[in-house]
Amino acid sequence: MSHTINKRVILPEEKKKTIPKEVWQIFHKFTKNNLEIYLVGGGVKSILQGEVPIDCDFTTNAKPEVIQALFEESYYDNNFGTVGIPLKTNRGEENYEITTYRTEWGYSDKRRPDKVAWGEKLEEDLKRRDFTFDAIVIGPVLTKIRGGKILRKWDGKSLELIDLFGGQKDFDRKIVRAVGEANARFSEDALRMLRAIRFASQLGFIIEKKTFTAIKKNASLIKQISAERIREELLKILSSNHPYEGYLFFKNSGLAEIILPEIEKCFGVQQKSPGRHHIYDVGTHLLLSLKYVPLKDPIVRLATLLHDIGKPLTRSIEKDGTITFHNHEIISTSIAYNIGKRLRLSKNQLKRLTTLVRWHQFTVNENQSDKAIRRFIRRVGKENLEYIIALRVGDRLGGGARETSWRLERFKKRLIDVQKQPFTVKDLKIDGHDIMKTLNIKSGPLVGKILETIFTEVEEGKVKNDRDILLKKVKEVGAKH
Repeated sequence: MSHTINKRVILPEEKKKTIPKEVWQIFHKFTKNNLEIYLVGGGVKSILQGEVPIDCDFTTNAKPEVIQALFEESYYDNNFGTVGIPLKTNRGEENYEITTYRTEWGYSDKRRPDKVAWGEKLEEDLKRRDFTFDAIVIGPVLTKIRGGKILRKWDGKSLELIDLFGGQKDFDRKIVRAVGEANARFSEDALRMLRAIRFASQLGFIIEKKTFTAIKKNASLIKQISAERIREELLKILSSNHPYEGYLFFKNSGLAEIILPEIEKCFGVQQKSPGRHHIYDVGTHLLLSLKYVPLKDPIVRLATLLHDIGKPLTRSIEKDGTITFHNHEIISTSIAYNIGKRLRLSKNQLKRLTTLVRWHQFTVNENQSDKAIRRFIRRVGKENLEYIIALRVGDRLGGGARETSWRLERFKKRLIDVQKQPFTVKDLKIDGHDIMKTLNIKSGPLVGKILETIFTEVEEGKVKNDRDILLKKVKEVGAKH
């Protein structure tokens, strides 16, 4: 079956309207200097979807030194012909990348070519691309003269879409398909397997059968890819519009068994028993929790995916048949920490991940004291409250329960109300200087001790956090010391 129909078509006017002025300016600058230039990659996908492209990528027959001569602010710090162009647009700061046509060979590390040579023709460059819709380009319609020779003149407005591998047809049919022979593409760059899943997750596409078969066949090659590269693709899958479907591709391809084997061990671990609300095995529950968690933050979604990962190691069956997982949240936290370190998460990402997993079992009993709720907030951190509530929602829906309950809604309200009260000594309407002045004492341990005593009474609701009232309280407490 051919996928090279309509290789060159004029870009419709409605699609041209989405192209920002900065892209037009680049087209003009290159054609004015008798050079070829084409928009490629994510920018083309955005235009096909009727969206304005950002952080655009281009391909050109111009060598890096020629590109740099055209842009004073450009930088070139790699061996792959890519020149970076930092730009300030009305959409914010963006970074455009322009890469010279090239051919490649030898992928000994299954990630980057051993050798790169500058290409002369667009066709040579497009053959090395990963997926068919990433091999579509958009650029100026260049005037042809006798003998088929191209005189690189442009009327300033006509653009054409060049599609040598049927990428537009695949895009319209919502299919991720490798350019040429899929096994060759993945053996060249094993990260492309995760990119295929990422595109499917972000765009809501399916992966073409031969391409997916090639991913399964080459899955073991992912071991040669750095943890940082894997992390970036995995987090993009998790933060996509279709993380659940993306993870199913991830699982069914065999990549999950290599990258996150701890989750694979959760499938088949049953939870259903008398007195328990769970109706799914642990692995299925984790995936459904991921599906329903309401926030797109990738670390929140990763925490949701890992929150019960310690259950296989803590599973026990009581005499009455009840299945228990005592202290699974502690074991889950340890496993999540190891996964986070393996994926090279940042310090802040790792802290948030482990915090959410550790405290996901929080109680929402209506009889909790304000002090207990403040203790919960201190453990989790104010900055993580929205995230841990989102995890709870995903956990509930992923276990077959309703999205919320009257207890959870009341708990959420109390989280807000409690934070209106003094939360630390620093929230008091007085400070150490007031104590020293009121009691005519010097700085020392006694000042801190009095502040803590007063804060405890305010926290317990015995004293109002009012400056005049607190100053009177200082005299009372000071007299006892």
